Amino acid sequence: MASNLTMVDGYHGVIESLFNKAGITINGLQDLDITVHNEQFYKRILSQASLGLGESYMDGWWDSRSIDQMVSNMFQADLDHEVKQNSKYWWHILQARLFNLQSSGRAYQVADVHYNLGNDLFMAMLDQRLCYSCGYWKGTNDLDIAQENKLDLLCRKLNLQRNDHVLEIGCGWGSFAQYAAEKYGARVTGITVSKEQVKLAKERCKGLEVDILLMDYRELEGQFDKVVSIGMFEHVGAKNYNKFFKVVKALLKDQGTFVLHSIGVDQKISVTDPWIDRYIFPNGKLPALEEIATTCEPYFVIDDVQNMGPDYDTTLMAWHERFENAWPKLSEQYDERFRRMWRFYLLTCAGAFRSGQLQLFQVVFKHRNQRRARYDAAR
Repeated sequence: MASNLTMVDGYHGVIESLFNKAGITINGLQDLDITVHNEQFYKRILSQASLGLGESYMDGWWDSRSIDQMVSNMFQADLDHEVKQNSKYWWHILQARLFNLQSSGRAYQVADVHYNLGNDLFMAMLDQRLCYSCGYWKGTNDLDIAQENKLDLLCRKLNLQRNDHVLEIGCGWGSFAQYAAEKYGARVTGITVSKEQVKLAKERCKGLEVDILLMDYRELEGQFDKVVSIGMFEHVGAKNYNKFFKVVKALLKDQGTFVLHSIGVDQKISVTDPWIDRYIFPNGKLPALEEIATTCEPYFVIDDVQNMGPDYDTTLMAWHERFENAWPKLSEQYDERFRRMWRFYLLTCAGAFRSGQLQLFQVVFKHRNQRRARYDAAR
């Protein structure tokens, strides 16, 4: 018994010391502090790292009044590197190196786990246009306006013209397709791997020059004036970056523009967070800007880059507020463990953006021959 108590005390000491490095006190009084409800919490964190942190929260083993700020502090203190010696973490790295987790056969898994959860959930949480990506908050504090700002910014970066045929890779519930068709008179073909998104997007875009298709980007054929991808590149995977850009190049007309809107990271990583991989976005992989720039080089030149990372922190906090406000109705279909899972997802991501560990890139690409033509004309 004495030996077991010593071991438990040791777990306590290691975890408390770790969190103290980030200004977080176990059972402290700050909003970002952790209140522990189950003493097995300490051992679980030591054995499972971030996966254990997320799962133990889902199980009700601990709480914090400000998970977003707690996570921001953890990233700023570089605590993730303190625990990366964990064997399960290295198993994730080994998997990523040996297997193509984003192969065609796996492309639809993320839809089954996440995007097909239920349109009611996303309709309650998102803006009126159902944009499930970062808003552009310049000059506003309203989610609906921020998302329309983002959609219009993308249309302007595409130099979208009436009757342009636009391909959207990863069209979600049709927010961009609907906006581009209504406001700019464009014709849009959107693809997604989610059957639930297809169903609602078709309904929302009825009567517009919009086609919504259930398919993987590797199945695409044809030629388009413009191409846009909003919040989908995170699912492509490093082994497929070259294929992705090669496909887009083949689909985009010579004088066309391609705009990529993607979450990214401040430095290159091999795998996604194990908890996010298991519960939210299976087989995902966030790119560093270096990876985008290097892989696109044989196919495109980068014409412009904008980093909107802080805007995603604001977006996620708005989604969290709407989700919590809608919970009384959502609780008729989802249990308390799901509520804690979803809350942990939204708030930890907000904290990661706040810390600067996560970024949001909007990158504008042109064909190389178009770049040369512009340069020759300038001379």
